[in-house]
Amino acid sequence: MNIFIYTKSGCPNCVAAKQLLKSKGLRFIENNVDDVGVRQAFEFAYPDLRQMPQIFINDQRVGGLAGLQAALKQMEGQS
Repeated sequence: MNIFIYTKSGCPNCVAAKQLLKSKGLRFIENNVDDVGVRQAFEFAYPDLRQMPQIFINDQRVGGLAGLQAALKQMEGQS
């Protein structure tokens, strides 16, 4: 499973999402939009998304923290 999470500094939901993933033993790649290059690439690819975190599982956008919680709950039900 490939998990990418876009975060920014000072974002409590970003911290909570990363903690949730870690608690489930799931590895993820974090991209912080405080980095200008990351932010520009993100804004180019997703011009309408401004809220952080933004989480993608296997190239499918699940949204923010609530979306991550729902996606993980759904995956647990499938196993």
